[in-house]
Amino acid sequence: MTGPGLLTALWLAPLVGALVVVVLPASARRAARPLALVTSLVVLGVAVALAVGFEPGGDTHQFVESRPWIPAFGATYTLGIDGVALVLVLLTAALMPLLLLAGWRDTDDSSGATSDGRRAQSYPALMLATQGLALVAFTSLDVLLFYVAFEAMLIPLYFLIGGFGTGAFGDSGADRAQAAVRFLLYNLLGGLVMLAAVLGLYMYTARAGLGPDGRGTFDYRLITDAVADGRLQIPPGAMLLLFAGFTLAFAIKAPLWPFHTWLPGAAVAATPASAVLMMAVVDKVGTFAMLRYSLPLFPEAAATAAPVMVTLAVISIVYGGIMAIAQTDLLRLIAYASISHFGFIVLGVFAATEQSATGSTLYMVNHGIATAALFLVAGFLVRRHRIREIGYFGGVQQAAPLLAGVFLIAGLATLSLPGLAPFISEFLVFVGTFEVYPVAAVLATSTFVLAAVYILWTYQRVMGGPLAPGLRSTPDLTTRERVVLAPLVVALMVLGFYPQPVLDVIDPAVAETVAHVEGATR
Repeated sequence: MTGPGLLTALWLAPLVGALVVVVLPASARRAARPLALVTSLVVLGVAVALAVGFEPGGDTHQFVESRPWIPAFGATYTLGIDGVALVLVLLTAALMPLLLLAGWRDTDDSSGATSDGRRAQSYPALMLATQGLALVAFTSLDVLLFYVAFEAMLIPLYFLIGGFGTGAFGDSGADRAQAAVRFLLYNLLGGLVMLAAVLGLYMYTARAGLGPDGRGTFDYRLITDAVADGRLQIPPGAMLLLFAGFTLAFAIKAPLWPFHTWLPGAAVAATPASAVLMMAVVDKVGTFAMLRYSLPLFPEAAATAAPVMVTLAVISIVYGGIMAIAQTDLLRLIAYASISHFGFIVLGVFAATEQSATGSTLYMVNHGIATAALFLVAGFLVRRHRIREIGYFGGVQQAAPLLAGVFLIAGLATLSLPGLAPFISEFLVFVGTFEVYPVAAVLATSTFVLAAVYILWTYQRVMGGPLAPGLRSTPDLTTRERVVLAPLVVALMVLGFYPQPVLDVIDPAVAETVAHVEGATR
């Protein structure tokens, strides 16, 4: 048993910050956004401390904290991080200050007047609450604790999608409410199925006599060790059902075709900052959980289902690219591009080679950075005119050259141009997948053409050509917007040329997961 430590501080700080922000009296509401920003910087400081103290060649799970939670059911408050969790924790912590700055004016009214009312308090509070719950999910080593965080993060995100930005981004309150309800229903359905699978897994651990008193356990480490050494025997049919229950919830969250339909509407209904929080952080919980739970807990079932999951991943890649080309809405186009990229991540996970899984994990990080840059710069442009239609724009680079330049860099990163961060992760996924599923790897390469079409064509229509009527006075990036986008652009370039430090952290954890799966399926 260990006491509170850095991991508790990591998730507790944003939740406490959210509570403080939301209960500020009316006379102090102007302090809500600065206080939220300071809180996010504290969280970033804790994440950096974790990174500095983490030993890539050390124990698999480090900074472990464990205390009883529900002893009667073998549930514990157990936190710990491996290399995969660490890089996603850093991504989550690093993005939040930028997203709060990006959304600094998202609660202003449609005329641009600054809002100091309840909305100015609740918006940053909900952002911090979502961050805190995502951090619990990334660091949890108890299956039930993970499930609670996995479901709880839906609540603040539901209000972020349905409650903010109406009128400023070219949509209506009805559109936002519908998107929020669809998001919630899809994810609640997956969560209910997962709950049944969690309880089923617990029953099998009880039959095997696992846990301190032999009555069952939710401890991830105990369960995976028991699976590896044969102490936990689950019949093949039951294991496949349990795997399906977990993986369905993760596939909806990811989102993977055909469970993706909630994402485009939610992405365009939310403000750009909260949409990035959803796509770059919350949706990564789904792909992270596939690697953390679906494979090690149910290795034989994962091997049986792998061809199906690989097929769905390839469909997501191609479908997302084709749908992106067909879009006339700028933000919806980026949302469909994300669906295509999530297909790559899932492909790498279920190809289950060391290279593909490493590439998939690195892709989670790089996609978060690239999507944040592209969606935010597109959101800044949309907010200037309150119109999302691509056909409205044209020649923006003449009026706002810096905005156009950042859009181009982020777009080129999205199509995985060599020298920018997503390229190496996509390359690793291709190489690793080709070893076991060569046809799927070849089909997935179609994304190179599709991504080039939707990114370059969009840039030509929006930024190139003659200046469209009404765009001559388009302001270029403000100082605040430059502060938001500059770190993202730098990260895309640095990780594009030198990803080795991140790979050094990821590799040991991925190698252990792949070895565990291979050992259990021999």
